[in-house]
Amino acid sequence: MLTPAVTACPARADASAPTPDTLAYSLTLPSALTSPAIARTLTRTVLTAHGLAALVDPATQAVAELAATACTFSATAEVYLSLRFREGTLRVIAYDSHPRHTHPRLAAACDARRRTALRLLACVARACEGDWGFGEAREPGGGTRMWATVPYGGGVGYGRG
Repeated sequence: MLTPAVTACPARADASAPTPDTLAYSLTLPSALTSPAIARTLTRTVLTAHGLAALVDPATQAVAELAATACTFSATAEVYLSLRFREGTLRVIAYDSHPRHTHPRLAAACDARRRTALRLLACVARACEGDWGFGEAREPGGGTRMWATVPYGGGVGYGRG
C-alpha cells in the first residue's frame, strides 16, 4: 500500500519590500463626505511604503479632488479609486456612476460643472507637468472616469515654486 506524500504549503516566492514599480492599489469607497480624507490617508501611507514619499503632497491633493468630485457626482452609494505607478508616473483614476448626458446642452452644463469642481486638480497637474481629464467610463457599469497623472520629476518639485 502506497502512503501519500506529505508536502508543506508553498512559501511565497516574492516577499520583498514594496517598490515604486509594485504600487498598484484599487479600492471602493462610500460616496460620503469622509471618503476623500480616507483616500488621502491611504495615499500618504501607500506612497511612503513604496518609496515615493516625494510625491505625497501632489498625490494627496489629486486624490482628494478626484474622490470629492466622484462622491459629489455619484448616483450610487460607492465610488472607485485606483493608484498605479508605471513608467515613472503616478496615475490616479476615479470612477463615479454619473452617466454622460445624451442631450448636448445638459452634457455641456454637466461637463462645465465637473471642470469647475476639478479646477484645483488642473492646477496640481499643470504644476507637476502631468495631465488630467474626465470622460465616459468604459466599464460595464458606465458612469464617468476621471484621472490625473503626476510624473515623478514634476511631482518632486511640486510646491517649491
